[in-house]
Amino acid sequence: MPQIKIKIEAFGAVEQQLPQNLEIICSLNSSVSDVLVQVGQGYPEAFAMIERCACAIGEDIISRQTLLNSDSTLVLLSPVAGG
Repeated sequence: MPQIKIKIEAFGAVEQQLPQNLEIICSLNSSVSDVLVQVGQGYPEAFAMIERCACAIGEDIISRQTLLNSDSTLVLLSPVAGG
């Protein structure tokens, strides 16, 4: 099955839990949720934070059910408290 490369960019609190330049190799048409599970397996201390992050590709917030069909950069945005 073809594979794609997903670069993970994290911002906010989750940024301290994940390495810079993190890339995940996954199957073509994996969901965002599948990718996040892979990240969580590699970095279990970050998993609880990843669960609460919003996900985006480019400027667009996307759902965890979104299927990834090309090399992409997935942005993880930590929830912001206060206001």
